[in-house]
Amino acid sequence: MELYPAIDIRAGRVVRMSRSDAARQTLYHHDPFAVADQYLEAGARWVHVVDLDRAFGIGDQTPLLADLVKRLPIPVQAGGGLRTADDALRMRDLGVQRVVLGCRAAESEGALRETADFFSEDFLAIAVDVRAGALWARDWPEAAAVAPLALARRARAAGLTLAVHTDLSREGSLLGPNVEDAAALARETGMEIVVSGGIGSLDDLARIRALGLSGAVVGRALFEGRFTLREALACSSPS
Repeated sequence: MELYPAIDIRAGRVVRMSRSDAARQTLYHHDPFAVADQYLEAGARWVHVVDLDRAFGIGDQTPLLADLVKRLPIPVQAGGGLRTADDALRMRDLGVQRVVLGCRAAESEGALRETADFFSEDFLAIAVDVRAGALWARDWPEAAAVAPLALARRARAAGLTLAVHTDLSREGSLLGPNVEDAAALARETGMEIVVSGGIGSLDDLARIRALGLSGAVVGRALFEGRFTLREALACSSPS
């Protein structure tokens, strides 16, 4: 199981913010580079970076992301407002190793297939953001009419093999992730599933690993000292 410590950036700072409510924000650090250095020192193998300004359509932190990628000797997985082949190409040109496309990228299976054809199989992932059991996307009001499983199958048919499953009702709650739905998605599609949202303990990580899921994105639990990154890495790695 791979662990993805998160750096969510808004206005150049590291925050935690609800993707469905821009007013709910907690500032964790003024310097994303310092956070990245801490992750690196603790042994991180990946870093998960989300540009919240771009995701909310209120700005663009791409220059900062570019500097982070240059600075880090480990792979960066990037998300936040990325949907098109041009978005993915821009990230690849910056040196990003994986792009997490927003749900709306799969609105058209044909367009997604064309995007996937431009890149290597492991470069693209699809976000499966779920709220109250329904698919949710800020820029795609009709998303709720598409079942999360249908979206994942659409992405798999287009050639993607990895999905990031986030239960938005648990995001930032520290009350535990929705591993049941994530595991069902893995079983039904054969995709590798990274779990995001609600992780608050090492037991949560152990459950994700025990179910054979591909990885976990961890943010608030690290910033609030629920466990250290070294402990999380040890929990997620083979003994």
